[in-house]
Parts: sequence; structure tokens; C-alpha cells
Amino acid sequence: MSSGKKSDSNFLVQGSILAIASIVSRIIGLLYRIPMTNIIGDTGNSYYSAAFEIYNILLIISAYSLPLAVSKLVSARVSKGQRKNAYRIVKGALLLATGTGLTASLILFFGASFFTNMLNTPLSIFALKVLAPTILVVAVLGVLRGFFQGLGTMMPSAISQIIEQIVNAIVSIAAAYILYGYGARIGAVLGNKEKYGSAYGAAGGTLGTNMGAVFALLFLGMLFLAYKRIFKRQMRRDTSSKTESYQNVFRVLIMTIVPVLLSTTIYNISAILDQGIYKNVAELQGYKPDDIDVWWGIFSGKYKTIINIPISIASAMAASCVPNLTGAYARKDRESVRSQINIAIRFIMVIAFPCTIGIAVLSGPILKLLHLYGSTGTTAATMLTTGAIAILFYSLSTLSNGLLQGINRMREPVKNAAIALGLHLIALLVMMFGLHLGIYAVVYSNALFAFFMCLFNAMSLRKYSGYRQEVVKTFLIPVAASAIMGVVVFGVYKGIFAVIKVNAIAAILAIVMGAVVYGAMLLLLKGLSEEELKKFPKGYLFVRIAKKLHLL
Repeated sequence: MSSGKKSDSNFLVQGSILAIASIVSRIIGLLYRIPMTNIIGDTGNSYYSAAFEIYNILLIISAYSLPLAVSKLVSARVSKGQRKNAYRIVKGALLLATGTGLTASLILFFGASFFTNMLNTPLSIFALKVLAPTILVVAVLGVLRGFFQGLGTMMPSAISQIIEQIVNAIVSIAAAYILYGYGARIGAVLGNKEKYGSAYGAAGGTLGTNMGAVFALLFLGMLFLAYKRIFKRQMRRDTSSKTESYQNVFRVLIMTIVPVLLSTTIYNISAILDQGIYKNVAELQGYKPDDIDVWWGIFSGKYKTIINIPISIASAMAASCVPNLTGAYARKDRESVRSQINIAIRFIMVIAFPCTIGIAVLSGPILKLLHLYGSTGTTAATMLTTGAIAILFYSLSTLSNGLLQGINRMREPVKNAAIALGLHLIALLVMMFGLHLGIYAVVYSNALFAFFMCLFNAMSLRKYSGYRQEVVKTFLIPVAASAIMGVVVFGVYKGIFAVIKVNAIAAILAIVMGAVVYGAMLLLLKGLSEEELKKFPKGYLFVRIAKKLHLL
């Protein structure tokens, strides 16, 4: 394989490192949410999620775009041998992160009452105030992650993610337990023991987020200081004639950050608007506030938690694509650009289709396996079965956002997201007022939002890169293989459970069997060639196994 070919597929390896870390982090997140949900309940989950919806908006505005911007700008300069300018980008970004992060933290802390009342969830105030300082920590953390990603390695970011989630899990459970009891005692005095217990317990959960980010920052900070000596030696060999002024550094940072910020803000504004519209319309339709909070807690704490696991793979792949695509596009190597786009989309579709069908078929068993079923499990399972299609659409839309950013079409995801948001809100209102679908209106309209993003992003990719989407191997064969897998998984689970009556064993064996059947069908239907499989992480190993099984 030539160096160019290796470069075209190397981002899959780096993206896979980040994806594995994301999946491990999500699984840890799922596991700690089990005892935390048992402590704070669905009502507490509603307060917890509401606080995060508000926090995410200010995080996006102040810091969320920094890793991508820093990785893109550092990569561009390092590829030209401009180490001094790359280091200036990092220093400028750290200054910017400190200023914006501190400002956003103060706004969130002192404006907590206003924000929570606006969303008709005033008891989320405690969780929101605890979250406030996290923005500053995450802003600085994002710059360091972006620096290492710009150097072409995802490993530091991956390890820091796992550290962050482990600390988050330990602190969240302990703090939720302690603060739930404290809140319940306050609530007993105020005449509402359960709600105040849940509200303070949710605040304990957000304390874990804060401490997790602090420990991740300590790890990356030490790594950065250790690597800085090596980087400075490389800077002494930097022969570039022009050193960028800090004025130019801030200018290029802002020009890169703003489009990413706007498109990501629209994604998260969608969640804020969903919550506000759903809760207010449901109240107008006569539903009890307690029931509304529980339904929203199921949607945010169970449905979204599970579908975000496979979607995180697309997020990792998008982060890995950007530096590579930026380099190929700058060299005007259109063949490499189209090759990387093709590989990335094929890889994500190979994963997203079976995840979508698998979660739809095994929604109830998966919830039980993760101890998320409980008294509201039937509703959560129905959400997953009918709304699993969002996994496919969000995976593709998330990846295509990164692909467009990689070819310097930063405004396209913003424009596309704005149009999709408008269509999404119309659909949500029609489903709420016209069809009276309740919380399911939020589930279905979210899937529509992601679908519109896929459609508009695909049109933009074709326009600006000349990439034309292949259909049969990318979509039709994976969906056929996934459908066969779905039938097998359903039958295996039902058969095993009928005999042993143990959900965990039946679900795990069904999932393992599903993975084997899907892989075999994908190869038998010629969905992947030998050369294409070799481009995947551990592709040569899979090729050897497939040949031994006579699948290739």
C-alpha cells in the first residue's frame, strides 16, 4: 500500500482509538447511571438532564469548538513545518479558552435561577450551579486535546476521556447518595421531601462531571508539559520565515470556531427547544407536571443515553477526519479527498445499520441488561424500538458535518442545521398539537432533524468535493445484512430466554450471535471486498479470519 493510500485510511485507525475510548466512556456512563438513577429516580434524571441541556449551550458557545479548531489549525501548520506557529496557536487558544470559559462559568452560576425557570424546571438550579465551574475546566482541556489531535495522535485524548469518566462515575454515585439524603431532610422541612431529595441528588451527579474534567485536565496538563520540551527542540529547527502575530492567531481561531460553534449550537438549541415546547404543550394538554418530568427523564436518561453510544463512534471518526481531510484539500488532492470521504462513510454505515436494527429488536432486553428497565421500562423500550432509526441518521449527519469542515466548507453545516431545525420544530408542533403523540413527538421529530441534516450535507458534499455516493455497498447491502441479523437475534434471544429465563445471558449471547451473523452476511453479500476490509482497523486480521471461514 502506498503512503498516500495509508494516509487515506490511517484516520480510521486514529478514529477507532478515539471511538473505543468513547464507547468505554459511554459504557462506564451507563453503568454508573444505573445506581445513580436508583438514587435520584426519573424525576431526578429530569432535573439532571435539564441542567445539562442549559450547561451544554453555554459550553458550546464558550469552549466546545476549541478541540476541532485547534487540531485543524495545528495540523495545517505542522504539515508545513511551522512548529513555532503551531505553538502560538496553542498559546492563543489557551488564552481564549480561559477568558471565554471563565465568563461562561460566571454567567451560568449567577444566571442559574433565570435559566431553570425559563425551562419550567426550577429545582434544576442546584445541579446547574454545581456544573458552572466545569465550563472553564473543559475549555482548557479542549485546547490540550485539540493540540495532540492536531499532531496526529488520538491516544492522549482517548486516555483522558476514560480517566474523566471513571472519576465522574465514582464521584457522581457517592455525591448523589450523600446529597440526596441532605436534600430529603431539607424537603421534609419544606413539605416536599422527594422532589428536594431528587434535586440535590442530581446536583451530586453533576459534581462528578466537574471532578472528572479536573482529573482529565491534570493528566493532559502533565503530558503537555512533558511533551513541550520535545516540541521546543523541534521549534528550534523551524526554518519558516514568518511568525504569526497573536492578532492573526486570534483571528484564525475565531474564524474557525464560529461556524463550528453555530452548527453545534443549533443541535443543542434543538434539545432546549424540544424540552421547552414538550413540557409547556403537555401541560396545556392537561398532563400532570410530575408525569411530564418522568416522561422527559425516560427520554433523556434512558433513550438518549443508549442511542448516543453508537453515535459516539461517528463523533470520534469526524474528529479524526478533519486534520487528514484538511491536508488533502490544501494539497488540492481531490482523489484523496473523495477516497477519505468514501472510506469514512462506508465505515460508519457498516456500524450504524446493525446498531440501529439491533437496538430496535432488543430494546427491552438491553434496558434490562443495563438495569435501566424499572417501572418505566415499557415506555423506554417503545421509544428505542420506534426511534432507533435516529442512530443511523445522527451517525451520518455527525460524520458529514466533520467531512464538510475538513474540506473547509465551515458554513455549510450551519446553514443545513438551521434549515433542518426549522423543519424539525414544525414537525414537533404538528405531532404535539395535531397527532397528540406526547413524548413520542420529541423522539420522532429528532429523527427527522437528523434525516434532514443527512440530506442537506450529502448535497453539499457532492457540490464542493465532487463526491458521488455509492448506494448498493454503502446502504443496501448493510441494511439487508442487518435485517437478517435482526431476525436471528430476535429468534436466538427468545429461544434462549424461553429455556433458561435469564435475561443477561440470553441478551449477551443474542448480541454475540448477531455480530457473527452480520459480519458473515456482509461478506457473503459482497458488501466489503478484501481490499476494503484491509483499510479497516485490524483489517488484515479480519481478512485472515474470513478466508479461513471461506467468507472471502
